[in-house]
This record gives sequence, structure tokens and C-alpha cells, in this order.
Amino acid sequence: MPSLREPRLPRASGAELDFDTLDALRRQHPAWRLLLADSAPLVASFLHRVFVLPNRRVLAQADLAEALEDTLFALREQRGAGTYPKSATEYLNDWAANDKAWLRKFYPPGSDEPHFDLTPATERAIAWLVSLGERQFVGTESRLLTLFGLLRQMNEGSQTDPQARLHDLRRRRDEIDAEIARVEAGDVPLLNDTALKERFAQFAALARELLADFREVEHNFRGLDRRVRERIALWDGAKGALLQDILGERDLIAESDQGRSFRAFWDFLMSRSRQDELTQLLDRVLQLPPVAELRPDARLRRVHYDWLEAGEHAQRTVALLSQQLRRFLDDQAYLENRRIMDILRGIEASALAVRTSPPSGEFMHIDETAPSIELPLERPLHAPAVKLALSSAKLSAGDEDMDASALYSQFIVDKAALARHVRHSLQQRNQVTLAELLEARPLEQGLAELVAYLSLAGEQPGATIDDTVEDSVHWRTRDGQHKSARLPRVIFSKT
Repeated sequence: MPSLREPRLPRASGAELDFDTLDALRRQHPAWRLLLADSAPLVASFLHRVFVLPNRRVLAQADLAEALEDTLFALREQRGAGTYPKSATEYLNDWAANDKAWLRKFYPPGSDEPHFDLTPATERAIAWLVSLGERQFVGTESRLLTLFGLLRQMNEGSQTDPQARLHDLRRRRDEIDAEIARVEAGDVPLLNDTALKERFAQFAALARELLADFREVEHNFRGLDRRVRERIALWDGAKGALLQDILGERDLIAESDQGRSFRAFWDFLMSRSRQDELTQLLDRVLQLPPVAELRPDARLRRVHYDWLEAGEHAQRTVALLSQQLRRFLDDQAYLENRRIMDILRGIEASALAVRTSPPSGEFMHIDETAPSIELPLERPLHAPAVKLALSSAKLSAGDEDMDASALYSQFIVDKAALARHVRHSLQQRNQVTLAELLEARPLEQGLAELVAYLSLAGEQPGATIDDTVEDSVHWRTRDGQHKSARLPRVIFSKT
């Protein structure tokens, strides 16, 4: 498994690409070690097939070892029995060792089975190997337009002169009005097949790069969590100073350019309207004949859900940091309470030691923390107790012809059936709201069943409540009355 203290790798840029930097990268960087390894074809092809292509973030050791055994069996059938003689588990542990660090081996909370994930360096090496292949289509126009658009956004976003901003806005308005007039006249400009292919190729490449960036963001947050654990293990001073140091570093990451960009991306993608818009746009673009000729990957149709899943992994890593701080505070409170009890027991032992021969005079003095003042008018007045008069009455027989239908009209909400309905809906989607669940299966037991759904949302770890959006649900009572309720949006997600 990777050690707690990973080596600091030099950062190579265009200005620092000298001999010493490259030599250090060749010896220390996991991506360069992967490219130099004799088993690089096996490692890169296998990890690309099981992690990168299906966008799997984490795999259990049993599942990953089984897939690797099948790959090794096929290679031994083709190239001889002596090819890659070790077992799949040995290869996985070797790839996760400190001298390679191509995989990250860890134990998730609540599980005693090892799990594996790609390291950012390995994914970057695999992406570079993919880029070596012959590209089906190389476009330049869309990239130029993207660069031009970025420059325009930076220029407009940094313009402080109101008159200049108004001039740009009016110019854009005139261009839009002119385009509306041309469309109304029947002149509808369309992109040709080449332009459509070029822009889709750039979209597919950026979508894959974004998934790789999530793994690097998660790696940075995980490094912060590792440093926090090291500091807590070695800290012997006041807990306030440690918390200030840790929270300061966390705020530094959250307020950095990378942290702000990730938070803005997450807020943008968590909008339900944005998700629906992305789904509609992807469905329409993938049905275009020029795009279909490129034979795009079918997983691009749900790439925004892959972004959500990757972002949730990064969010869980941040949650681990909060849990570690909470555990540190609980441990410190226990140690402080234990210290107080030790002091009290010491006082009791000293008192018992002088019980038979107490010292003369005042041998102990304790100052009060505040003066004790008791005014006469603050004393409570005497209130005589009220005696209760108890009378015994003879019990008489009740009416036998009472209506007992109320005893048999009770019902019980089957929460297990509601949970099965939620799981069945999440088999086809990664997220589903409570309002959508009730559209597919209306309420049969009224408000009690709605409360049971809310109870399930509080129990399931993947459920969230969005207070900024309200949903309206409707149902019909047993006597035919129509009821409705408004509540914050409840979202059930896959865990």
C-alpha cells in the first residue's frame, strides 16, 4: 500500500524542463516509471479497459483480481505458459507498492476488503498513450473559435468601463437582431458535416479530460486528509492551535483557484435544469448523421452523470477530513475529562491521608468565582400545600353496543416496499426525486406514506434535500378528497 508520506515530485513546466528536473521525474514519477516498465503494455491496457473506459472510480480486490486473471489467462494462451507467471493478486499488490504507485490500495469505511483506484499519474500516462494513436479526425477551426471565445470572455469579464461594456452589449444585440431577421427571411445558416465532426471530437476529448481532472482533485483532497492525520498523530500541544492550522489549510485549498473552480462546476452541474438540458442536447447531437458516422462511445450519452459520480467521490474525501477532525475533538475531550477525574481522585486521597490527624487552622482556601448575593425580597413566599380530596366511585358496566370500527381502520405503511420502489427506480438512473417517484407510483396511504418516504430519505446515505427548490405532490384520500403538499426537493441517489 502507498505510504503515508509520499515523495514531493518536482513540477515540470516549460521554463523548468532542464536536465535535473527530467532526471528526477524519470526516477520518481509513477507515470514515467510505468512507461519504462517491461510490463507497461499489460498494465496500461488492463487499467485502461477496467477503469478509464467504463469510468469506474473504485473496484474491490476480488472483482479486479478476477478480471486480471482472465486477461493473464488469455495472454498465456497466446504467448506461452511462462508469460506473466505471478498471480493476479500479486500483480495488483506490486502495482500498488511504493516503488510503483500505479494503483491506490485502501480500505473503505465499514469494509475489510481492499479496494483499488487509479492514481492521477497513471491516468495521465494512459491518456498520453491514447494520444499517440492515429486520430480519426483532426480539427482546428473549433479550437480556434474556442480560443477566441475565451479571450472575449476574459476581455469582457475584466472590463471596468461601463460605457465599453454597454458598447459591447449593444453590438452583440445588433448581431443577434440581424441573425433573427435572416432566420425570419428563411436564411437559416447551418454547420456543415466537417464542422459538426470537428466540434464533437473536441467535446469528447474535453469530456474525458474532465473525468481525469476529478481524480486529480480527489487526490489533492486526500493528500490534505493524510497530512491532517499525521499532524494529529504527532501533536502534543493545545488542540486550538492544531485546529486553527488545519482549518486554515483547508480554507486555503477551498479558496484556491482549483477549489473555487471545482465548487463553481459542482454548483452548476447539481442544477436539475442543467442536467435535463445536457441530456436533451446529448440525445439530439448523437442522433445527427455526421456525428453518428464517427461511431461515438455510447457512454457519452450519460457523461454528465459520470461527472456527478466523480464529483461525489471528491466530496466524500472532503467529508473524511471533517470526520477526522470530529474524532480528534472527541478524543481530546475524553483525555481532558480523564485528567479532571485524576485530579479529583488525588484530592480525595489527600483528604483521606489526613483524616485521622487533621492539621490545625485553615489549611485549604478556595475562592468563589463570584460573590453570593441573596436579597430578602427574592426569597419565595410560603405556599401551603393543597390537599386533594379523593372520592371512590363504583364502576358501572359500559355500553356493549359501541362502534369498534375505529379499532379495525388502522393501517401500517410498508417501508420495505417503498425502499424497493426507490431501488427499482435507481436501477435506470443515478438520481430520482421524490416527486418523480410519486408520479410513477401515487400515494395510496396519504400523508403517512409521504412521511415514510421522508424517513427513508433521512436513513439512506445517498439521499439529499435541496431547500432552494420546492416540489408539489398530490394524492386522493379514501373518501375521494384531493390533498396536496409542498415540500423541499428530496433527491435519492445511488450509493
